[in-house]
Amino acid sequence: MKLKSLGPIAGDSSRCKLVFDDGTVIKTLTSVAAGHGLYPGIVLEGAAWQAFLDDVEAAGARLRAVRIVSAAAVSEKELRRRLVRKGESQQNADAAADWLKDIGALDDGELAGRIARRAAAKGYGRARIRQELAQKGVPKEFWDAALDALPEPDRAIDQFIEQKLRGGRPDQAQQQKLIDALRRRGHSWGDIRAALTRYELALEDEGWNNEDDESEL
Repeated sequence: MKLKSLGPIAGDSSRCKLVFDDGTVIKTLTSVAAGHGLYPGIVLEGAAWQAFLDDVEAAGARLRAVRIVSAAAVSEKELRRRLVRKGESQQNADAAADWLKDIGALDDGELAGRIARRAAAKGYGRARIRQELAQKGVPKEFWDAALDALPEPDRAIDQFIEQKLRGGRPDQAQQQKLIDALRRRGHSWGDIRAALTRYELALEDEGWNNEDDESEL
């Protein structure tokens, strides 16, 4: 294969366009072309041609990986899966993920913390946060540190209860709905019970009788 022309791509100084004598057009990183010492008129054959194609594909996988992590918070496992699904070889997907890890652009521990904080800000409990970490493919080894860094759920639960009751008195049916809703949001029974106790005390301060409420929980 003889290289007819090599030039930059408009608007992207990091990439170049190569045109070969058989009509083949390849766009890749300028660093790839430079690494193979390419210039117009050079002939690539056999192992040299294959090595160039391999480097083009590897560079393409890295560029795709950068686009993926720039667009969404993904774990290392999820990134590898997406790259393969997009057509990259497993070898290039693994290499691209390792490269991003090496430069600090892919960090499952940091991602776990972000997911946990975002979920906690929505009022979710630890069980729900664990589900989200699992869905994102974050390894379990990072879960505990992310969860331990979160504030206690008391305030989130209290805000949820106040929002639902709007200052009214919760009857037995309302309490059960609150319990069910809080469980669906991933809160533990111990945290829910403590919150209901706090709320019952607030009701008692308003002159309402809660003597039977404890027996209903």
